[in-house]
Amino acid sequence: MMHGMDTSFLVVVEMREHAEHLPARNVLARCLAAGDQFVIAPQVLTEFIHVVTDSRRFTQPLDMTAACQLAQQWWA
Repeated sequence: MMHGMDTSFLVVVEMREHAEHLPARNVLARCLAAGDQFVIAPQVLTEFIHVVTDSRRFTQPLDMTAACQLAQQWWA
């Protein structure tokens, strides 16, 4: 099965302080175990970087380097 990834899901999967982090990681793990594939639009990754580096949204936001590295990993 193929899944389109949106910004919200990526943020929840990557930000440990998010309340839904563990359930989202479990969903991701189940999909990967089933051999599912994921697709991401470039715009999702730019929005992801914007959100995860915002100190108004998170008490421990990612720095720009870490956010860009994660975006690159998801793209690859």
